[in-house]
Amino acid sequence: MYKSEYLNCLLEKVKKQYQNEIEFIQAVEEFFDSMDILLEKHPEIVDTQVIDRIIYPERVFEFRIPWVNDQNKIEVNTGYRVQFNSAIGPYKGGMRFDKSVNLSILKFLGFEQTFKNSLTGLPMGGGKGGADFDPIGKSDGEIMRFCQAFMSELYHFIGPDMDVPAGDLGFGAREVGYMYGMLKKLTHLHQGSFTGKGISFGGSLGRTEATGYGVCYFAEEMLKTYLNTSFKDKKVIISGCGKVARYAIKKAWSLGAKIIGVSDRYGCIIDENGLDVDYIFNISANTGCCSKEYHEKYPTAFYSTNVKDLWNTKHQVDIIMPCATQGEINLEDAKSIKENGCFMLVEGANMPVDLPAIRYFNESGIIFAPGKAANAGGVAVSGLEMSQNAMHLSWTFEEVDEKLQGIMKDIFKKCYEISKEYNQPKNLAMGANIAGFLKVFDAMKQEGVI
Repeated sequence: MYKSEYLNCLLEKVKKQYQNEIEFIQAVEEFFDSMDILLEKHPEIVDTQVIDRIIYPERVFEFRIPWVNDQNKIEVNTGYRVQFNSAIGPYKGGMRFDKSVNLSILKFLGFEQTFKNSLTGLPMGGGKGGADFDPIGKSDGEIMRFCQAFMSELYHFIGPDMDVPAGDLGFGAREVGYMYGMLKKLTHLHQGSFTGKGISFGGSLGRTEATGYGVCYFAEEMLKTYLNTSFKDKKVIISGCGKVARYAIKKAWSLGAKIIGVSDRYGCIIDENGLDVDYIFNISANTGCCSKEYHEKYPTAFYSTNVKDLWNTKHQVDIIMPCATQGEINLEDAKSIKENGCFMLVEGANMPVDLPAIRYFNESGIIFAPGKAANAGGVAVSGLEMSQNAMHLSWTFEEVDEKLQGIMKDIFKKCYEISKEYNQPKNLAMGANIAGFLKVFDAMKQEGVI
């Protein structure tokens, strides 16, 4: 499949060793697409065997989490922390609470996080963690007891110079607060071992908005560079109803876009004349959903319980930003997206587009931005939070937002310059993989075989 026999052998080894880890294998395969191009120009990289090492996590922790529910019954979940790569800094990456969580998902997220963090230019390695715990329908008391039970095991493995977790799907400011409180009780230390903390105890202004805003800042650079245009009057579809999607909707709209479609776990709504963004933002913040409520207030808007209808709409779409979760868009969806006139797709979630669809976008002329570059705004501001904690400072929202914009512009520039160097100026996935890899590669080479 690849021109490099070295990569073919390595991929075969990964597929055999981790045959049931579908998400992780896809992440490795997508990365190898770019490495195949890099190795043609720099075959000497093979001799260092850094790629052999970089695709394996440095360590993985798996542990049981017994906790007591509101009926005073004991429940047990499985917790994980994947410390993937620390070549350029302490492990850094979110915690995910969802019933879908397994080792494959966390390994793919940790692997992607390694290159995402590298692209920010900040000294952060890659990691990810979480549990197969579903917070939906749980009381605050149950969530607090679960978080405390989780931290009683996790605290052994984290610290500001070792591993700094943050939020992710199902794990927001509330969960960070409960876990950080338990961490202080166990260690007797008030330290920056978490990001995404509340403002009152060391959090950063702008962190809540960072990923969604960052996706739009990255997209702005794409529009300016490739098409000499802006968001103004562009018809945009954004999937998801969580924090990333909400703030991407808000920022894109403030930049002049017309938001014509959104989704949540119950379905999707579409209106080619533009949706009521203020209403969507408010109800999604309160309920975590928006489609049913929106349709009740605006019955003329198209509503479907099939989320896939978001991609199959026959309305003209200019830009699509999938911000829900992994595996949202497959090859058939990609073909529908192309038919609707979409010219740009920007990942707000982690790997929402599968590999055949990514390859199709690149072949069909749709400008594709991978999540490891476009959604790096969240971890970038997490890095800024770590800096504020270390210096005992607090920056204003405007200061943080200005730094975020600068970081996202710089990430785009790195990806674009690499893609131009390899004569594929619209292949930002390749640019992101190679740019992210080269920094980690250089550090691993200098640090020796460890």
